[in-house]
Amino acid sequence: MTRRAEAGLIIAASILAALGVAIVEFTRGNWLDAQVAVTLLTFLASFGGVHLAVRRWAPGASSLLLPTAAFLSAVGFTEIYRINGDLAAIQRWSLLIAAAAAAGTLLLLADTGVEVLRKYRYLALAVGVALLLLPLLPDSWILHGATINGSRLWVQVVVPGTARTLSFQPGEIAKVLITVFLASYLAENANAMSVVDRKIGPFKIPEPRHLGPVMIAAAVAFVVLIYQRDLGASLLLFALFIGMLYIATSRSFYVIAGAVMTLAAGVLAYNVFGHVQRRIQAWINPFEYFSDAGYQTVQGLFAMGSGSLTGSGIGLGRPDLIPAATTDFIFAAIAEEMGFAGSLAIIAGFALLIAAAFGIAIRARDRFRKYLAGGLAIVMALQAIIIIGGVVRLLPVTGITLPFMSYGGSSLLASMTVLALLLRISHEERA
Repeated sequence: MTRRAEAGLIIAASILAALGVAIVEFTRGNWLDAQVAVTLLTFLASFGGVHLAVRRWAPGASSLLLPTAAFLSAVGFTEIYRINGDLAAIQRWSLLIAAAAAAGTLLLLADTGVEVLRKYRYLALAVGVALLLLPLLPDSWILHGATINGSRLWVQVVVPGTARTLSFQPGEIAKVLITVFLASYLAENANAMSVVDRKIGPFKIPEPRHLGPVMIAAAVAFVVLIYQRDLGASLLLFALFIGMLYIATSRSFYVIAGAVMTLAAGVLAYNVFGHVQRRIQAWINPFEYFSDAGYQTVQGLFAMGSGSLTGSGIGLGRPDLIPAATTDFIFAAIAEEMGFAGSLAIIAGFALLIAAAFGIAIRARDRFRKYLAGGLAIVMALQAIIIIGGVVRLLPVTGITLPFMSYGGSSLLASMTVLALLLRISHEERA
């Protein structure tokens, strides 16, 4: 696909977002509304700006990534606007900031390439863990953690001189930094970790001095997230560690050990943490716990069922009845108003995005780039699988965000940064 075709698809996605807003306003009895033009300009400025940055600093980058992300963002924004216009206004600003961060990432890596990140792997790990710890720190006059939906994941910053606060979720950025650490460490130690000369039962493992840093990093991140009661991010990070170890070594031991440890941790968490027990029970039989932990799941199932093939129509459903419809359960809201066809389009969009990311990893000649692209692809894939799987009841509800679609500036910033890194890696491999 040419850059001109990429630009055309970005324009089409921007028009799609504006058209969605126009349909919502039409269902409210408004023929013309300034929000339509504002939305169109926001998407053109955001994704068009990143497109121009790609032309300037990464002209060899894959042309599939940006239009696909723009499409997913357009559909997600339409549903957010339909549910809550005030949140949509914030999301527009978040999109502009995230796009600026993506363009800035391409600019910063224009001369050095992603290879420069390899030198700072332990700094990336330290900052990543520090970001995970940030919500747990004692409150100060300007910074304090916030517990939302039972999880202490958010940090609120008081705007000096006002009573306003700005909230962000540092764990979203931490995932990217930890992926950088893993890619760099494994690129240097993959050979040593593939050599197995120790045995644990029937399994052979590498020298502890090579495996140790990865296991320690995984344990620290896992314990912090468990303490924060963030089950979704705990599962995501643990699966990321296992997935990247397998990519680097091709040893099935890590996958088998990871599956056993996940099962053991799940049983332990079920017996120790009450909120985990409630979520598992609500997953197994949500209708029995309809008035409590199963309410969100049941409402999501009813919404998807009522959507049928083509949906109730944008602006004609009742996504307001679904808890967290703009964040955790945005897929259910889209399925209700856009039907199975809309849901399938979203899944196809993620499949295309993730396949393109894995394709970049496969084609990469350098180990660090290969592992970094593969790790970022795993992050996106796991987020999509965990959140969509939770909505359709294939997995317990965990409460992570759907990349590019869910409301939230932190999530959008992390997703656009991942996109910029993938664009840069694909450019370097084609240059």
